[in-house]
Amino acid sequence: GSAEPSPSVVFENIEGCSPNCLRLLLENISGLAVDADFTVEVIPEINVAVATFLKSIDTKEFVKKCSQHKRVREFKITPRLLELTQTIKAENLPDNISTDYITVYFENARNGGGPVSDVQLLPKENSAIITFSDHKGNP
Repeated sequence: GSAEPSPSVVFENIEGCSPNCLRLLLENISGLAVDADFTVEVIPEINVAVATFLKSIDTKEFVKKCSQHKRVREFKITPRLLELTQTIKAENLPDNISTDYITVYFENARNGGGPVSDVQLLPKENSAIITFSDHKGNP
């Protein structure tokens, strides 16, 4: 019994691809319909999008497909699973963004987020490290 992979996939570094373009791209790669089968939340402030699958799919396999896809590579987008026990790095933040904003944003269930245990702002490089606490209580 391995843990279920997260139903959410994070796409980092999406500034080269508009939200509509990204949605179409994900439909092409997954063969699924946006809104019906998955949702895409775009966070322009940090150049990240989170795709959450309502249909049960192998998200690990999907991430692999995305990283090998020609267009994803051209846009230099980095796809990865949103594991709630891990950290994600948000880049290209606006100068005045607050840790509170980031925390609240990532704790919003609609964004596929979960309890945030730590947000570390790196103002020199306009990025932040967001650490999720595992809400399932697994060691």
